[in-house]
Amino acid sequence: MDIRVTIDGRRVDASLNGSPAARDLASLLPLTLDLEDFHGTERVADPPRKLTTEDAPEPAAAKVGDIAYFAPWGNLAVFYKDGPAASADLLILGHIDADADQLSGADRITIETAP
Repeated sequence: MDIRVTIDGRRVDASLNGSPAARDLASLLPLTLDLEDFHGTERVADPPRKLTTEDAPEPAAAKVGDIAYFAPWGNLAVFYKDGPAASADLLILGHIDADADQLSGADRITIETAP
């Protein structure tokens, strides 16, 4: 599913995968979130509610540009560095086509359905 993502006022291409958690995130759109740095690898924010984790895809390590959901804490993450090893707690929801520098300094993200 193509989505429209705006990072600090700059639009970038992005998509969500077909997982139940990604579809659940899509049901919350449009969504604007303030991001904070976490662990020197990702920018994180709390969505308005927890997302479903039913039928989660196979665990995969996050890569630069991935949009992910960390189920135990219920937060969304945008990775600007490759993440740690694959974990069943980290669900990859989609991908943003932006470079690491733009993602690492992101303070605000708006996610909308694509027209």
